[in-house]
Order: sequence, then structure tokens, then C-alpha cells
Amino acid sequence: MEGTVFVPALEGMKHVKSESGEMLTKEFLEVCKQILPVIDEFGAAMALVKADIGGNITRLENKYLTSPSEFNLLYSMVKVEVEAKTAKGSSSCTNGLLWLTRAMDFLLELFRNLLEHEDWTLSQACSGSYQKTLKKWHGWLASSTFTLALKLAPDRKKFMEVIGRTGDINADIEKFCTNFTPLLEENHKFLASVGLDDLKAS
Repeated sequence: MEGTVFVPALEGMKHVKSESGEMLTKEFLEVCKQILPVIDEFGAAMALVKADIGGNITRLENKYLTSPSEFNLLYSMVKVEVEAKTAKGSSSCTNGLLWLTRAMDFLLELFRNLLEHEDWTLSQACSGSYQKTLKKWHGWLASSTFTLALKLAPDRKKFMEVIGRTGDINADIEKFCTNFTPLLEENHKFLASVGLDDLKAS
């Protein structure tokens, strides 16, 4: 395949918004799915993150498939749960969207670290990102498990070569961060508007 591992996600991001500028469920989840091959290259260090992201995508996708016309827009699932007062449940789609967005925040911060700190190892980039994004939402156990796993990150140079393939990896990481950040910010803004952006892990 031509270009870096990010090519499908960069392409997918062009279709995430409806004509009226609203976030589309299927297209947003597709972009998140297209990041999974990048996570695969971290190996064991990211097994927890991958399982978490995959689980939340599946949860949201299954809900979408129950009524694609009703849940065509990403936030429609949350609105239904807020009205039914089930949004705070651990198996809710609201919870799924919140943790999916947070996991993506973590990955974006990690990619930014790789761009900004060329001397950092992959473990340092992971750890720096974790401290800044997910840590405050995790309890002690999740935090310990996570911190330990991130120490297993592979060699940075090899990792960059693998995800770079035949493309310009730094340019694509930058594009990905620039284009994806506003979408995640929009998710947080919406979740905050319904009072659900600050739920912690149980």
C-alpha cells in the first residue's frame, strides 16, 4: 500500500461531517477503526488501548445498526440516553463515545510527542501522553496497569519505519493531528453540554 499507515484515516476524515456540518456516526467510527493498524505496531504496550478502542467502536456501531437512520448523527445516541437517564451507565453509548474520544486524545498527544521530541523513546512519548490525557480519569489499578504496559513500547526508529512505509510519516502525523483534533474537541464540547465530559473510570 502506498503512503503511510495514516492514509486511510486522512481520507476518511474528509467524510466525517454531513453537509450541514454535523458529525456522522458511521464515518467517525470508520476513522477511529483506521487508527487500529497504527496501534497494532505498538505490540503489547498498546494491547489495553486497542481492546478499549475496539470495544467502544463495537458498542457504538451495534447501536447505530439497530436504526441507521435514527442514529445517523453521532450525538443522537447520546441524546436518546440522556432523555432516558441511562447515559451514565457503564455500558451506555455515551460512556463508549467518551472513552473512545479520550483514547483518541491519548493517541494524538502521543503522535505530537513523536513530532516535538525527536530524542524521546517511544516509551517516553507514551508515558508523557498518558500523564497529560488519560491518567486523571483512571483509578489506581487502571493507572498502574497502563503505566506498566507502556514500558513495553517497541524501538522508536523501527516503529516509525513500519508506520511510515513509503510515505512522509512526519507530514502525515502532523496532518492527522491537525484534522482530527477539532473533531475530538467537538465531541468533548457536546459531552460537556450534557454534563457528561468528566465521568471517571469506575
